[in-house]
Amino acid sequence: MDLAFLHPLYEHPGPWASVYVDLSRHTQDTSHERELTAAALARELAGQGADDATCDAVREALTALRHSTDPHGRALFARAGQVILDPPLARPPQAGNSARWAPLPHVAPLLELAGEDPLCVVAYADHRGAAFELRSALGSWDAGTVSGRQWPIHRTGTVDWSERHFQLRVENTWEHNAAEVADALAACQEETGADLLILVGDDRERRSVHERLPKRLQERIVETRRGSGSRLLDEDVERLRDDHVRERAREDLERFLAARSPDDDGRAGAAEGVPALVAAAREHRIDELLVIPDAPDTHREVWIGEDPDQLAVRRTELRTLGEQDAWSARADDALLRSAVMTGAPAISVVPALPHEAADDVPVGGLGALLRWR
Repeated sequence: MDLAFLHPLYEHPGPWASVYVDLSRHTQDTSHERELTAAALARELAGQGADDATCDAVREALTALRHSTDPHGRALFARAGQVILDPPLARPPQAGNSARWAPLPHVAPLLELAGEDPLCVVAYADHRGAAFELRSALGSWDAGTVSGRQWPIHRTGTVDWSERHFQLRVENTWEHNAAEVADALAACQEETGADLLILVGDDRERRSVHERLPKRLQERIVETRRGSGSRLLDEDVERLRDDHVRERAREDLERFLAARSPDDDGRAGAAEGVPALVAAAREHRIDELLVIPDAPDTHREVWIGEDPDQLAVRRTELRTLGEQDAWSARADDALLRSAVMTGAPAISVVPALPHEAADDVPVGGLGALLRWR
Protein backbone atom coordinates (compact mmCIF):
# COMPACT_ATOMS: atom_id res chain seq x y z
CA MET A 1 0.00 0.00 0.00
CA ASP A 2 1.34 3.39 -1.00
CA LEU A 3 1.06 5.52 2.13
CA ALA A 4 1.74 8.90 0.53
CA PHE A 5 -1.89 10.02 0.94
CA LEU A 6 -1.38 9.93 4.73
CA HIS A 7 1.20 12.74 4.66
CA PRO A 8 -1.28 15.42 5.86
CA LEU A 9 -1.70 13.50 9.12
CA TYR A 10 1.92 14.00 10.05
CA GLU A 11 2.18 17.68 9.15
CA HIS A 12 0.38 18.61 12.40
CA PRO A 13 0.99 17.62 16.02
CA GLY A 14 -1.49 15.44 17.94
CA PRO A 15 -3.44 14.30 19.71
CA TRP A 16 -5.72 12.83 17.06
CA ALA A 17 -9.24 11.47 16.77
CA SER A 18 -9.36 8.35 14.58
CA VAL A 19 -12.82 7.15 13.64
CA TYR A 20 -13.93 4.18 11.54
CA VAL A 21 -17.59 4.01 10.57
CA ASP A 22 -19.55 1.31 8.77
CA LEU A 23 -21.77 2.70 5.98
CA SER A 24 -22.63 -0.62 4.35
CA ARG A 25 -26.10 -0.99 5.90
CA HIS A 26 -28.98 0.70 4.10
CA THR A 27 -32.52 0.67 5.52
CA GLN A 28 -35.47 3.03 5.71
CA ASP A 29 -34.02 4.41 8.97
CA THR A 30 -30.42 4.70 7.73
CA SER A 31 -30.30 8.50 7.98
CA HIS A 32 -31.57 8.54 11.58
CA GLU A 33 -29.30 5.64 12.59
CA ARG A 34 -26.25 7.43 11.22
CA GLU A 35 -27.10 10.59 13.14
CA LEU A 36 -27.27 8.51 16.32
CA THR A 37 -23.95 6.88 15.43
CA ALA A 38 -22.34 10.30 14.89
CA ALA A 39 -23.45 11.47 18.33
CA ALA A 40 -22.34 8.22 20.00
CA LEU A 41 -18.85 8.31 18.48
CA ALA A 42 -18.42 11.98 19.44
CA ARG A 43 -19.37 11.12 23.02
CA GLU A 44 -16.90 8.24 22.98
CA LEU A 45 -14.10 10.59 21.94
CA ALA A 46 -15.09 13.06 24.64
CA GLY A 47 -14.93 10.26 27.19
CA GLN A 48 -11.34 9.57 26.10
CA GLY A 49 -10.39 13.21 26.64
CA ALA A 50 -10.86 14.74 23.19
CA ASP A 51 -11.47 18.50 23.10
CA ASP A 52 -14.96 19.82 22.36
CA ALA A 53 -14.02 21.38 19.01
CA THR A 54 -12.67 18.09 17.65
CA CYS A 55 -15.68 16.14 18.94
CA ASP A 56 -17.99 18.64 17.23
CA ALA A 57 -16.03 18.43 13.96
CA VAL A 58 -16.25 14.62 13.98
CA ARG A 59 -19.96 14.64 14.77
CA GLU A 60 -20.69 17.15 12.00
CA ALA A 61 -18.62 15.20 9.45
CA LEU A 62 -20.33 11.93 10.35
CA THR A 63 -23.77 13.53 10.31
CA ALA A 64 -23.03 14.83 6.80
CA LEU A 65 -22.67 11.18 5.74
CA ARG A 66 -26.23 10.29 6.74
CA HIS A 67 -27.28 10.15 3.06
CA SER A 68 -23.94 8.82 1.77
CA THR A 69 -23.97 6.04 -0.80
CA ASP A 70 -20.48 4.85 0.15
CA PRO A 71 -20.72 1.06 -0.27
CA HIS A 72 -18.48 0.16 2.68
CA GLY A 73 -17.49 2.88 5.11
CA ARG A 74 -15.27 5.83 5.90
CA ALA A 75 -12.33 6.69 8.13
CA LEU A 76 -11.99 10.16 9.67
CA PHE A 77 -8.89 11.69 11.22
CA ALA A 78 -9.37 14.95 13.09
CA ARG A 79 -7.48 17.30 15.40
CA ALA A 80 -7.93 20.81 16.81
CA GLY A 81 -11.51 21.07 15.60
CA GLN A 82 -10.82 20.06 12.01
CA VAL A 83 -11.18 16.84 10.00
CA ILE A 84 -7.87 16.52 8.15
CA LEU A 85 -8.48 13.34 6.15
CA ASP A 86 -11.54 11.15 5.47
CA PRO A 87 -10.63 8.31 3.05
CA PRO A 88 -13.33 5.87 1.90
CA LEU A 89 -12.93 2.22 2.90
CA ALA A 90 -12.72 -0.68 0.47
CA ARG A 91 -14.56 -2.98 2.91
CA PRO A 92 -16.65 -2.43 6.04
CA PRO A 93 -14.78 -2.43 9.38
CA GLN A 94 -15.20 -5.92 10.82
CA ALA A 95 -15.05 -4.58 14.36
CA GLY A 96 -17.87 -2.14 13.65
CA ASN A 97 -17.78 1.57 14.39
CA SER A 98 -14.89 2.77 16.53
CA ALA A 99 -13.32 5.98 17.83
CA ARG A 100 -9.87 6.48 19.33
CA TRP A 101 -8.13 9.53 20.85
CA ALA A 102 -4.35 9.17 20.91
CA PRO A 103 -1.07 11.04 20.26
CA LEU A 104 -0.86 9.51 16.76
CA PRO A 105 -3.62 8.84 14.23
CA HIS A 106 -4.60 5.18 14.33
CA VAL A 107 -3.98 4.33 10.66
CA ALA A 108 -3.06 0.64 11.01
CA PRO A 109 -6.63 -0.58 10.19
CA LEU A 110 -6.35 1.10 6.78
CA LEU A 111 -3.95 -1.63 5.66
CA GLU A 112 -6.88 -4.02 5.52
CA LEU A 113 -9.84 -1.65 5.17
CA ALA A 114 -8.47 0.63 2.45
CA GLY A 115 -5.16 -0.85 1.37
CA GLU A 116 -4.56 -3.42 -1.34
CA ASP A 117 -7.73 -2.47 -3.18
CA PRO A 118 -6.40 -3.10 -6.69
CA LEU A 119 -7.82 -0.90 -9.40
CA CYS A 120 -8.65 -3.01 -12.46
CA VAL A 121 -9.06 -2.19 -16.11
CA VAL A 122 -11.37 -4.74 -17.71
CA ALA A 123 -10.92 -4.87 -21.48
CA TYR A 124 -13.74 -6.49 -23.46
CA ALA A 125 -11.96 -7.24 -26.73
CA ASP A 126 -13.21 -8.50 -30.08
CA HIS A 127 -12.07 -8.31 -33.70
CA ARG A 128 -13.25 -4.72 -34.04
CA GLY A 129 -11.65 -3.20 -30.93
CA ALA A 130 -12.41 -3.09 -27.22
CA ALA A 131 -14.43 -1.41 -24.50
CA PHE A 132 -12.64 -0.54 -21.25
CA GLU A 133 -14.11 -0.48 -17.77
CA LEU A 134 -12.53 0.55 -14.46
CA ARG A 135 -13.44 -1.62 -11.48
CA SER A 136 -12.57 -1.32 -7.79
CA ALA A 137 -14.21 -2.13 -4.47
CA LEU A 138 -15.95 1.26 -4.69
CA GLY A 139 -17.70 0.59 -8.00
CA SER A 140 -17.26 0.56 -11.78
CA TRP A 141 -16.78 3.30 -14.38
CA ASP A 142 -16.70 3.44 -18.16
CA ALA A 143 -13.12 4.01 -19.32
CA GLY A 144 -13.72 4.47 -23.03
CA THR A 145 -13.44 2.40 -26.18
CA VAL A 146 -10.98 1.83 -29.01
CA SER A 147 -12.03 0.98 -32.57
CA GLY A 148 -9.72 -0.54 -35.12
CA ARG A 149 -10.28 -1.19 -38.81
CA GLN A 150 -13.85 -2.24 -39.49
CA TRP A 151 -13.29 -4.08 -42.80
CA PRO A 152 -12.65 -6.82 -43.62
CA ILE A 153 -13.56 -8.60 -40.37
CA HIS A 154 -15.16 -11.93 -41.20
CA ARG A 155 -13.71 -14.99 -42.90
CA THR A 156 -15.46 -16.78 -45.77
CA GLY A 157 -15.90 -20.49 -46.34
CA THR A 158 -14.45 -20.80 -49.85
CA VAL A 159 -10.91 -21.84 -50.76
CA ASP A 160 -10.08 -20.27 -54.17
CA TRP A 161 -7.11 -17.94 -54.57
CA SER A 162 -9.09 -14.69 -54.35
CA GLU A 163 -10.81 -15.84 -51.19
CA ARG A 164 -7.50 -16.92 -49.63
CA HIS A 165 -6.21 -13.43 -50.40
CA PHE A 166 -9.29 -12.01 -48.72
CA GLN A 167 -8.68 -14.28 -45.69
CA LEU A 168 -5.17 -12.87 -45.37
CA ARG A 169 -6.57 -9.35 -45.35
CA VAL A 170 -8.96 -10.42 -42.58
CA GLU A 171 -6.03 -11.79 -40.59
CA ASN A 172 -4.15 -8.53 -41.07
CA THR A 173 -7.18 -6.56 -39.87
CA TRP A 174 -7.43 -8.69 -36.74
CA GLU A 175 -3.75 -8.28 -35.96
CA HIS A 176 -3.88 -4.52 -36.58
CA ASN A 177 -6.87 -4.15 -34.28
CA ALA A 178 -5.20 -6.22 -31.55
CA ALA A 179 -2.23 -3.85 -31.67
CA GLU A 180 -4.59 -0.85 -31.44
CA VAL A 181 -6.28 -2.38 -28.39
CA ALA A 182 -2.95 -3.18 -26.72
CA ASP A 183 -1.67 0.38 -27.24
CA ALA A 184 -4.88 1.90 -25.87
CA LEU A 185 -4.92 -0.49 -22.90
CA ALA A 186 -1.31 0.36 -22.02
CA ALA A 187 -2.16 4.07 -22.20
CA CYS A 188 -5.22 3.53 -20.00
CA GLN A 189 -3.12 1.70 -17.41
CA GLU A 190 -0.52 4.45 -17.35
CA GLU A 191 -3.17 7.14 -16.97
CA THR A 192 -5.14 5.39 -14.21
CA GLY A 193 -2.29 3.56 -12.44
CA ALA A 194 -4.33 0.35 -12.58
CA ASP A 195 -2.87 -2.60 -10.69
CA LEU A 196 -4.57 -5.31 -12.73
CA LEU A 197 -5.55 -5.72 -16.39
CA ILE A 198 -8.32 -8.22 -17.08
CA LEU A 199 -8.67 -9.34 -20.70
CA VAL A 200 -12.11 -10.65 -21.68
CA GLY A 201 -12.78 -12.18 -25.09
CA ASP A 202 -12.33 -15.25 -27.24
CA ASP A 203 -9.06 -17.15 -26.91
CA ARG A 204 -7.40 -15.71 -30.00
CA GLU A 205 -8.49 -12.15 -29.26
CA ARG A 206 -7.17 -12.27 -25.70
CA ARG A 207 -3.89 -13.87 -26.75
CA SER A 208 -3.32 -11.38 -29.58
CA VAL A 209 -3.77 -8.40 -27.24
CA HIS A 210 -1.77 -10.01 -24.43
CA GLU A 211 1.24 -10.63 -26.67
CA ARG A 212 1.34 -7.01 -27.78
CA LEU A 213 1.26 -5.40 -24.34
CA PRO A 214 4.57 -4.01 -22.99
CA LYS A 215 6.75 -6.27 -20.86
CA ARG A 216 6.30 -3.94 -17.88
CA LEU A 217 2.62 -4.90 -17.78
CA GLN A 218 2.88 -8.66 -18.25
CA GLU A 219 2.72 -9.46 -14.53
CA ARG A 220 -0.47 -7.39 -14.19
CA ILE A 221 -2.46 -9.27 -16.86
CA VAL A 222 -5.18 -11.83 -16.21
CA GLU A 223 -7.22 -13.53 -18.92
CA THR A 224 -10.73 -14.91 -18.51
CA ARG A 225 -12.51 -17.63 -20.45
CA ARG A 226 -15.74 -15.70 -20.90
CA GLY A 227 -16.76 -14.85 -24.44
CA SER A 228 -16.38 -11.37 -25.85
CA GLY A 229 -20.12 -10.67 -25.66
CA SER A 230 -20.46 -11.14 -21.88
CA ARG A 231 -19.77 -8.80 -19.00
CA LEU A 232 -17.89 -9.89 -15.90
CA LEU A 233 -20.03 -10.13 -12.81
CA ASP A 234 -18.96 -8.33 -9.63
CA GLU A 235 -18.09 -11.65 -8.00
CA ASP A 236 -15.86 -12.57 -10.96
CA VAL A 237 -13.89 -9.34 -10.64
CA GLU A 238 -13.74 -9.65 -6.85
CA ARG A 239 -12.27 -13.14 -7.15
CA LEU A 240 -9.58 -11.93 -9.56
CA ARG A 241 -8.81 -8.96 -7.32
CA ASP A 242 -8.52 -11.23 -4.26
CA ASP A 243 -6.17 -13.53 -6.17
CA HIS A 244 -4.01 -10.53 -7.09
CA VAL A 245 -3.86 -9.30 -3.48
CA ARG A 246 -3.02 -12.80 -2.21
CA GLU A 247 -0.23 -13.21 -4.76
CA ARG A 248 1.23 -9.79 -3.95
CA ALA A 249 1.22 -10.57 -0.22
CA ARG A 250 2.75 -13.98 -0.85
CA GLU A 251 5.59 -12.49 -2.93
CA ASP A 252 6.37 -9.86 -0.28
CA LEU A 253 6.29 -12.43 2.51
CA GLU A 254 8.64 -14.71 0.57
CA ARG A 255 11.04 -11.80 0.02
CA PHE A 256 10.94 -11.08 3.75
CA LEU A 257 11.60 -14.71 4.70
CA ALA A 258 14.52 -14.94 2.26
CA ALA A 259 15.99 -11.67 3.58
CA ARG A 260 16.00 -12.96 7.17
CA SER A 261 19.22 -14.85 6.53
CA PRO A 262 22.42 -12.76 6.78
CA ASP A 263 24.44 -12.21 3.63
CA ASP A 264 28.18 -12.82 3.25
CA ASP A 265 28.87 -9.62 5.20
CA GLY A 266 26.69 -10.77 8.08
CA ARG A 267 23.89 -8.29 7.35
CA ALA A 268 20.27 -9.39 7.18
CA GLY A 269 17.96 -7.67 4.74
CA ALA A 270 14.96 -7.96 7.05
CA ALA A 271 14.09 -7.07 10.62
CA GLU A 272 11.36 -8.23 12.99
CA GLY A 273 10.44 -7.61 16.58
CA VAL A 274 9.75 -4.15 17.97
CA PRO A 275 13.30 -3.29 19.18
CA ALA A 276 14.88 -4.11 15.81
CA LEU A 277 12.16 -2.29 13.88
CA VAL A 278 12.40 0.80 16.07
CA ALA A 279 16.16 0.90 15.47
CA ALA A 280 15.63 0.54 11.70
CA ALA A 281 12.99 3.29 11.70
CA ARG A 282 15.30 5.69 13.56
CA GLU A 283 17.93 5.12 10.86
CA HIS A 284 15.41 5.43 7.98
CA ARG A 285 16.19 1.89 6.85
CA ILE A 286 12.65 0.52 6.45
CA ASP A 287 12.08 -0.22 2.77
CA GLU A 288 8.70 -1.92 3.23
CA LEU A 289 6.72 -2.58 6.39
CA LEU A 290 4.93 -5.93 6.78
CA VAL A 291 2.04 -6.04 9.25
CA ILE A 292 -0.32 -8.64 10.64
CA PRO A 293 -3.05 -6.37 12.07
CA ASP A 294 -3.94 -6.99 15.72
CA ALA A 295 -0.99 -9.34 16.23
CA PRO A 296 0.69 -9.05 19.69
CA ASP A 297 3.45 -6.58 18.78
CA THR A 298 1.10 -4.16 16.98
CA HIS A 299 -0.39 -3.20 20.37
CA ARG A 300 2.98 -2.94 22.07
CA GLU A 301 3.80 0.42 23.68
CA VAL A 302 6.63 2.49 22.26
CA TRP A 303 7.63 6.09 22.91
CA ILE A 304 7.62 8.83 20.32
CA GLY A 305 8.81 12.42 19.97
CA GLU A 306 7.58 15.10 17.60
CA ASP A 307 9.61 13.85 14.63
CA PRO A 308 8.97 10.51 12.89
CA ASP A 309 12.47 9.21 13.61
CA GLN A 310 12.15 10.00 17.30
CA LEU A 311 10.88 6.70 18.64
CA ALA A 312 12.16 4.28 21.22
CA VAL A 313 11.22 1.18 23.16
CA ARG A 314 11.75 3.00 26.47
CA ARG A 315 10.99 6.58 27.36
CA THR A 316 14.49 7.14 28.72
CA GLU A 317 15.98 6.31 25.32
CA LEU A 318 14.37 9.40 23.81
CA ARG A 319 16.16 11.61 26.29
CA THR A 320 19.41 10.00 25.20
CA LEU A 321 18.47 11.01 21.66
CA GLY A 322 17.96 14.60 22.83
CA GLU A 323 14.14 14.60 22.87
CA GLN A 324 12.67 16.14 26.00
CA ASP A 325 8.98 15.47 25.25
CA ALA A 326 7.70 11.93 24.85
CA TRP A 327 4.32 10.30 24.31
CA SER A 328 3.17 6.70 24.45
CA ALA A 329 1.94 5.18 21.16
CA ARG A 330 1.09 1.87 19.56
CA ALA A 331 4.04 0.24 17.80
CA ASP A 332 2.17 -0.22 14.51
CA ASP A 333 1.08 3.42 14.30
CA ALA A 334 4.54 4.72 15.25
CA LEU A 335 6.23 2.55 12.62
CA LEU A 336 3.65 3.51 9.99
CA ARG A 337 4.34 7.20 10.67
CA SER A 338 8.02 6.54 10.06
CA ALA A 339 7.21 4.61 6.86
CA VAL A 340 5.01 7.42 5.52
CA MET A 341 7.63 10.10 6.12
CA THR A 342 10.45 8.07 4.53
CA GLY A 343 8.42 6.98 1.49
CA ALA A 344 8.21 3.29 2.42
CA PRO A 345 5.09 1.28 1.53
CA ALA A 346 3.32 -1.07 3.92
CA ILE A 347 1.30 -4.22 3.41
CA SER A 348 -0.90 -6.53 5.42
CA VAL A 349 0.40 -10.06 4.83
CA VAL A 350 -2.75 -11.67 6.22
CA PRO A 351 -3.87 -12.91 2.75
CA ALA A 352 -0.65 -14.94 2.47
CA LEU A 353 -0.61 -16.46 5.95
CA PRO A 354 -0.81 -20.24 6.39
CA HIS A 355 -3.98 -21.61 7.94
CA GLU A 356 -2.03 -23.10 10.83
CA ALA A 357 0.54 -21.45 13.08
CA ALA A 358 3.97 -21.40 11.48
CA ASP A 359 7.39 -19.87 11.83
CA ASP A 360 7.13 -18.36 8.35
CA VAL A 361 5.62 -15.09 9.59
CA PRO A 362 7.10 -11.91 11.08
CA VAL A 363 7.63 -12.38 14.82
CA GLY A 364 4.89 -10.63 16.78
CA GLY A 365 3.16 -9.55 13.58
CA LEU A 366 5.58 -6.78 12.53
CA GLY A 367 8.47 -7.07 10.11
CA ALA A 368 10.31 -5.02 7.52
CA LEU A 369 12.43 -5.33 4.45
CA LEU A 370 15.42 -3.06 4.91
CA ARG A 371 17.23 -0.57 2.77
CA TRP A 372 20.95 -0.07 3.28
CA ARG A 373 22.77 3.21 2.99
